[in-house]
Amino acid sequence: MPTNTLTIVGLGPGDASLLTVEARAILEQADEVWLRTARHPTVAGLPPGPRYESFDAVYELGATFDEVYETIVGRVLELATRTEGVVYAVPGHPLFGEATTRALLERTPAAGVEARIVAGLSFLDAVATTLRLDPLADGVLLLDALAFAPHGRLLAPQRPTLVAQVYDRRAASAVKLALLEAYPPEHAVRVVAAAGTADASVRETTVSELDRADGFDHLTVVYVPALARTDDVRSFEGLRAIVAQLRAPEGGCPWDLEQTHESLKRYLIEEAYEALDALDEGEPKRLAEEMGDLMMQVLLHAQIAEDNGEFTIEDVIGSIAAKLVRRHPHVFGDVEVEGAHEVLRNWEALKKEERGETPLLDAVPKALPALAQAQSVQSRAAKAELGPQPLSVGEIVEGLREVAEGQAGADRIGDVLFGMVSLARERDIDAEDALRQAIRRYRQRVAAQEQSRPG
Repeated sequence: MPTNTLTIVGLGPGDASLLTVEARAILEQADEVWLRTARHPTVAGLPPGPRYESFDAVYELGATFDEVYETIVGRVLELATRTEGVVYAVPGHPLFGEATTRALLERTPAAGVEARIVAGLSFLDAVATTLRLDPLADGVLLLDALAFAPHGRLLAPQRPTLVAQVYDRRAASAVKLALLEAYPPEHAVRVVAAAGTADASVRETTVSELDRADGFDHLTVVYVPALARTDDVRSFEGLRAIVAQLRAPEGGCPWDLEQTHESLKRYLIEEAYEALDALDEGEPKRLAEEMGDLMMQVLLHAQIAEDNGEFTIEDVIGSIAAKLVRRHPHVFGDVEVEGAHEVLRNWEALKKEERGETPLLDAVPKALPALAQAQSVQSRAAKAELGPQPLSVGEIVEGLREVAEGQAGADRIGDVLFGMVSLARERDIDAEDALRQAIRRYRQRVAAQEQSRPG
């Protein structure tokens, strides 16, 4: 059983009058208190009596916050193993954005130390009071600038967001760049400084102007109001909301409301081929647009299904996510593979296990274009060592001779084409792609002849 103690005290957001009764009593009774930092407004009003020490010098030695916090955690654990233990005081609430508390709680059991948390008002309490927010009712998203700044994927633009610990202009710049991935540059934000102190202030600015002023420190929080649904055009949830509105009985689009799975079939095929065409042309900007059109079809089908009580987009995502994890045990499990060939072999084995006794070629969609379908059925049959072999090279040559001499009917021409697909597959050539490229070259030649023809 632990015999030594670590008491982690929350100092509140800034004003010493906001110390809890319990926190003040702990501090008054202590002989020694270690502060993570003395650079906090509450420190000036702490109860007299204890000897206050701080880890501020560690900040000068560490190259990163991770290094600083690692050093502090190690030292606090050493102090806690003394007979008298240690009182360790941190800004705000010990469990709100306090990395050292989290690390200490993970390590105290192994160190034989009993940890006690003494709550304090958090910066969230102070900021919510300053902005007149109800974080629960308003659905506020809380993010840490230290973890959030490298990218904006944690954002949910249709929810109001608080970004804490925007400690300097460099951090503000990183936050701005992340916000610009999801919000328009002119979107209004509020910079809240020193909430919970007599010097609390709120500055209005925009996303693009966020880092243009000074005044950022460890007490700075950025409040980002929610985007309107139709303005949230760079997130998946925003797109989903727009599609849902198109299908809304009240205020929706008459055309979208009339659509069914059946009526949209041709659009799904068309959009897939338009994306493929953009890929062939090597046009990234157009490819992004065409992929968006294809995604629109997926979302529209999912919305129709949800309206009909069939399935939701979460079912779609859950199905593919579970399948990817299940079929990649070498990534998400402990299976080891030597190369891509072994990955494919395992993939086919897992598919067969999932499929059970279903006939092998039933998994090949009959709606595939004939060339792609031929490729797929041949590949599956070959991997399973099943099925007759397509025509050999000699047989293909003989078949072409029959075609040239007018002796071949549709069946014979089909066999020759099927054999050509086999030859392409043996040479690791995608027959569908090869024919598409040939068509492209033919179109270019026809266009060139058309332009050179005298007017």
